[in-house]
Amino acid sequence: MNAPTPFGRARAKAAVTGLLTGAAVGLLLTQAVGAFSTFVLDHPLDVDGTGWLRAVFVAVPAGCGALGAVFAARRAGRGSHPNRPNHPNHPNHPNRPNNQGWS
Repeated sequence: MNAPTPFGRARAKAAVTGLLTGAAVGLLLTQAVGAFSTFVLDHPLDVDGTGWLRAVFVAVPAGCGALGAVFAARRAGRGSHPNRPNHPNHPNHPNRPNNQGWS
């Protein structure tokens, strides 16, 4: 197993991008549930009437944003995989001896 890489600039950028993307997905999810409830079930959600519903509408985008940040930071921290062409052990890597290339 590889040693964990330090949390560098590339992972920080990926984490911020994942946070924003995840929060946007969470917001779309809550809006879709609200629209479904209003137009299909004909029962609009009353956020002002209940505190737990307001908490859910805040927690879902926040949770999705946190999951997106963790997922993106972990994915950015991975090294090259042996099945990718830029890995030194891949048969088509330019620095590999007796490389035949992609042709």
